[in-house]
This record gives sequence, structure tokens and C-alpha cells, in this order.
Amino acid sequence: MDDEVRFAAGLFRGTAEYYDRYRLPYPDAMVGDLARRARVSGRGRLLDLACGTGQLAFALGRWFSEVWAVDSEPDMVDLVRGKAAAAGAGDIRPVVSSAETLHAEPEYFELAVVGNAFHRLDREVAAGRLLGWLGPGGHWQRALEAALDRWRTTLGAQQRIPAGWEQVRHRRPDTQVLSDAGFELTGRHEFAVEHNWSLADIAGWIRSTSFLPATVLGDQAAAFDADLAASLGPHSSGGAFPQTVSFVYELARKPA
Repeated sequence: MDDEVRFAAGLFRGTAEYYDRYRLPYPDAMVGDLARRARVSGRGRLLDLACGTGQLAFALGRWFSEVWAVDSEPDMVDLVRGKAAAAGAGDIRPVVSSAETLHAEPEYFELAVVGNAFHRLDREVAAGRLLGWLGPGGHWQRALEAALDRWRTTLGAQQRIPAGWEQVRHRRPDTQVLSDAGFELTGRHEFAVEHNWSLADIAGWIRSTSFLPATVLGDQAAAFDADLAASLGPHSSGGAFPQTVSFVYELARKPA
């Protein structure tokens, strides 16, 4: 579509270790629910597209004979490769690729997941390619993690995110893109998790983002941390910052 926006390449460069340490894992209940609803066979292949450091690839891996963990950021894929080697997870195949350039055979995967990243892809292209890569009756799932967008505004990093991306997504929702590509939407499922953040966790989480990674903080990192502590300290509960974190996935099926 002409009004689609494009995220710059390399926005997550240098964030892999922070991403892996400070991003909350997907709840076990949510992952198990997805595997059950998707009716995975236990013998198929999983595609984790825009995988980051593999939160979904490793969580879902036990239900699949082969897992492709695909991301366009080489440092993310390197971290996945190291984790897979340390865990002896030979079934995980780390791949550096974009959705547009990934090569896979038609109907190769039983399930494909995109964790809170579909909006960063060329959605039309990705949806069409995902449809082709899934076998008949397969499912395509998006897991969306609730983001703390207030940091982008209060810390002035808006220039790293393309202007108007939220409005574009509102005018043409992801579900519409998937439906237009030929998917049948089967439902939206939400899981709430109570989590207590520490100040260090919040600072680390911010460094895992594309809008304010450590490479952007640079020599101002210490000043930023001090200002963060001064700003958030009065609002803590015994030194913790409680939050109800919402995890959502939307499940779609390729028609038989």
C-alpha cells in the first residue's frame, strides 16, 4: 500500500544482550495455549520471523522437529546461535535474513510466529510470503507484547521511528493485511502477567529498544540513569514498579 511506512535498518544494532536479558519472556500459559489451538503435530517446522533473540523459537521449539529463527539483525542471530549451542538445541536453525529475502520452499512450515514485530515488516509482502510458506491448514500467529511507548515521548527519541506509523497501522490494521492476503482469522487471545520491575530492569529494558539503545545513550548513559532514578523514585512501591503486562496473540489459518 502507498501509505505503508518503513522502519530504518539497524535500529536494534547493539541491543541484543539487553534485549535477551530485560525483555519479559512470553508466559508459559500463552505459549502452551498457542500450541494447543494451532494443533501442532509435534513433527513439523516452525518459522520465528523477526525472532529477536529467539524468545518464541526456544519457547515453542519442543513442539517442532525444526525451528528457523530468522532476523535481519546479525547480532540478534549470533546471540540465538550461541544460546542454541549452549543448550544443545540442534533443531534451531539461526538465519540472518529479512522477510523479503528469506528463501523457503512452499508449504514448508507448520506454524509461523512474529513476536511484536509485524508492524516493522513490509506487511503486504510478509503476509503474502507467510501464506505461501505454510502448509494447508497451518496457522500463522502474532504475539504482541504491550510496549511502554511513553519512553519514546519523554526521552525524545521519536526521530528514530518513522512518523505516522501508528496512524497507518490504525487505518489498515494487521488483521486486514492478513485477511486480504488470504488468511482466515480465528481469534485474539490475551494473557495478563503481574510483574515487578526494578529500576535497573527498566533502564535495561530501555536499552533493549530501537528508540533509545545504549549506542544512542553513549556517554550520557550515567546522566540518563540518574535522571531516571530521580524521576521514577517517588512512584516506586518498596523499590519496585508493579505493572500488569499484557501479552496478546492473534491466530490465523491458511485455508485448506
